Amino acid sequence: MGDGDVLVTWPDYDVDGASTGARLRAAGLRARIAPKTGARTAGEVARLAAGAVGAIVSTDPFDESVFAAAPSLRVVARVGVGTDSIDLGAATAAGAVVTVTPGANRETAADHALALILAALRRIVEHDASVRRGEWSRTGTLTPWELHGATVGIVGFGAIGRAVCRRLAGFGVELLVADPARAAADGHRVVALDDLLRRADVVTLHAPLDERTRGLIGAPELALMRPEAVLVNTARGGLVDETALAAALDAGAIRAVALDVFEDEPAIAPALLGRSNVTFTPHIGGLSDRSIARMTEQATESVLAVLAGRPDRRTIANPDVLQGVGRWT
Repeated sequence: MGDGDVLVTWPDYDVDGASTGARLRAAGLRARIAPKTGARTAGEVARLAAGAVGAIVSTDPFDESVFAAAPSLRVVARVGVGTDSIDLGAATAAGAVVTVTPGANRETAADHALALILAALRRIVEHDASVRRGEWSRTGTLTPWELHGATVGIVGFGAIGRAVCRRLAGFGVELLVADPARAAADGHRVVALDDLLRRADVVTLHAPLDERTRGLIGAPELALMRPEAVLVNTARGGLVDETALAAALDAGAIRAVALDVFEDEPAIAPALLGRSNVTFTPHIGGLSDRSIARMTEQATESVLAVLAGRPDRRTIANPDVLQGVGRWT
């Protein structure tokens, strides 16, 4: 396959794993390790990617300037399925294949969404803090709420949304689905987003982040929700206007929130911090020991496949790159 560097920004990538780093070395490639553990600018990514032929990445920003600074870059393998941090048009223009790891963390992400729904309704974090303070508040202001019998609205009915739906089936809930791309949803009622927001006790977000969905839940949408409603976001932070969300909590317009993702990760809006009715996790919805192994193995395979001239179209986020570009024709 030849000599070259592969930039690896995914934290804890196993450089000696038989299905990961060892495969890169066997192909004559060197792993250039630069784990993303906080915010990173496109300029920083451009410096890291210069001269690399491939990349196995976290949520690093790959814009036109990065591809211009790394003309040898032939493949960007995203560990996960979200590509909102990558300019797919710029990648295509540069002849760089962008791949994802479909299915590798679907069930894990659905587990986490359900965990956050239950944590918010059962007020797990609040009770944990209370017990640690030496209290025993079984009723009163910390009385928890029920999932059984609730109306749950699923916004986005892709693979993860459907997996969440399967898990909720055992809780005796009424399910509503809002997804403009679907007229039917496995027998569940498909409604307009506004209708879902008005009716749901729990709203859980599973939509991708793009130009159409950015700010999907803002002040007008939050105003539609019931005061007893809980909002859960394990999809992408940009779906929710965090300033409007804080204002809605201040006004008592919604009951509680659980967030795994944020608008400007890893920063969290100060107005949301310190609230007992907001549960936070650090964008770990799709992460587990097994899902990380699956995703890094798939990303490694994608890099090797693309560099060998045999890209797997099922994993490619910018399929147009395979048309009309010299290296692929």
